[in-house]
Amino acid sequence: MLALICGLTAACAWAVHDLLVRKIGQEAQILPMMLAVLAAGTVALVLPTALIAEWQLMTGPAYGFSAAAGLAYVLGMGGLYRAFSLAPVRIVAPILGSFPMISLGFAAIGGKTVSAVELAAVLAIVSGIAIVALAGRAEDGEGHSTRMGEAMLWSVAGTVGFATTFWLAQEGARQGDEMASIAVTRLVALAAVFAIVLAARAPWRAPKGTGRSLAVMGVLDAIAISLVTISGRLPNPEYAAISSSLFGVLTILLAWKILKEAVLPAQWLGIVTVFAGIAALSSQG
Repeated sequence: MLALICGLTAACAWAVHDLLVRKIGQEAQILPMMLAVLAAGTVALVLPTALIAEWQLMTGPAYGFSAAAGLAYVLGMGGLYRAFSLAPVRIVAPILGSFPMISLGFAAIGGKTVSAVELAAVLAIVSGIAIVALAGRAEDGEGHSTRMGEAMLWSVAGTVGFATTFWLAQEGARQGDEMASIAVTRLVALAAVFAIVLAARAPWRAPKGTGRSLAVMGVLDAIAISLVTISGRLPNPEYAAISSSLFGVLTILLAWKILKEAVLPAQWLGIVTVFAGIAALSSQG
């Protein structure tokens, strides 16, 4: 139950974060946004890390898993930010929210028995994503098919990145210390994005007027990933990752109400199908 609570709280934090990504990301460049968000989240973790982290518990494998989680998180963030800059939330969120399929696969590799309910839930998720994607492409027309296709590919990249991050981060927490593992993951992700910015000779300063929003995004993101990571020592830790994926439906509802993004009737069917599958997975915890 605690893992589910952590995941649901993370979902609420990520929903607000992603709404801001969609709002800012259509005008701002992605790399400066990622750099600012990661930096703000890192600053927010300084005090908790100083007070709570037990670095003496960190083993070589714990450092390795945590560092790898940081690199995977860069892929997840990059996929999410790029996808939201290209397509509406109704297209992107269901795909990004489908990472429970991969999380369940990691759990199965670790020895967990996959039930018939879980398999049915995965099928519902895949079917719902197909409905949303096909309906969106039909509505946007042929002229936007390339853009929609690119957004969906970036969404898949984000999904793989996030699922891999959660598995690696939780493993790092299990083999070391939760807070220290979170700090390592964050620092590696920040260093990786900074290196990409330098290599690409991209601007590293965020656009004027976005500082507060990016700071809020960084804190929300840090809270969410920390909650999923600390679940590594709880029973059924994969369900923290699975329940956190409900951020997608919350983001869609926020975008619908606040950004006034339209959602087609057929897409509502697909969205409901996706998140019914996610809810079914979550209920197994």
